[in-house]
Amino acid sequence: MMSIIKNDTVKVISGNHKGKVGKVLKVFPGTNRIIVEKVHLVKRHQKKRSQQDQGGILEKEAPIHVSNVLLVCPKCSKPTRTGVGALADGKKVRVCKSCNEMLVAGD
Repeated sequence: MMSIIKNDTVKVISGNHKGKVGKVLKVFPGTNRIIVEKVHLVKRHQKKRSQQDQGGILEKEAPIHVSNVLLVCPKCSKPTRTGVGALADGKKVRVCKSCNEMLVAGD
């Protein structure tokens, strides 16, 4: 079970973008990387393909490693590590290590 999923709010804890907070746009579980909104922007040169298409230098988000971010708990509003808890029916859920609250997917 991956601790970071799409639409989570995360805070970058290391690297050039340390301290930035953003929403997870995409998750790549095979490579343990995620794309965070407005974090790690890179410039890409794109050729104009049609009349409606815009060419030129575009800025877009690049993936960063999951180990460089911490999930921001929606209840206590602090970056926190996550644990795994179980519901009464045996289903696994993420749990905030700071406030012991259950983290619902996509908060």
